[in-house]
Amino acid sequence: MSTDEKDTAAGRTEDLAAASRFTEQFAAQLVWAGMPRMPARVFAALLASESGSLTAAELGERLHVSPAAVSGAVRYLSQQYMVAREREPGSRRDIFRVHSDQWYEALANRDSVLKRWESSLRDGIASLGPDSPAGHRLEETLAFFEFVQVELAGMMTRWRAHRETLFGPPPR
Repeated sequence: MSTDEKDTAAGRTEDLAAASRFTEQFAAQLVWAGMPRMPARVFAALLASESGSLTAAELGERLHVSPAAVSGAVRYLSQQYMVAREREPGSRRDIFRVHSDQWYEALANRDSVLKRWESSLRDGIASLGPDSPAGHRLEETLAFFEFVQVELAGMMTRWRAHRETLFGPPPR
């Protein structure tokens, strides 16, 4: 092996070690915030990967976990709109990719969740009565979620404009 090849191999090992450290540190923060452990690790590993995408086998190898653990984690992350499952061209293997704007996607897709919660709260208010203590708590909760939904829409619009000033138009 030439010196250049040794340097390149050493650089890859250092990069993978740095990515591994970041993965575990960031995953711990996500777990602390309430995300399940394995989805947090998979998400952090994808975020730290050079391309932002890895196969299930690559994720399993990097995280030292089984394919079943990767599968469950990816299912969770897909439901949260944090990763996309794509087919590798010319292959039957799936690759998992973080969205270039994964936080935006995850928050933007909360709109349907908020609408369902609001509907349920309205039903609760009608059932329990708006003048009851429970009905009052539900009305206040409903008002909060309605406020958040309006503010979230405006915030997302402002983020898109701000993101473009920082990073240019989003990739297509």
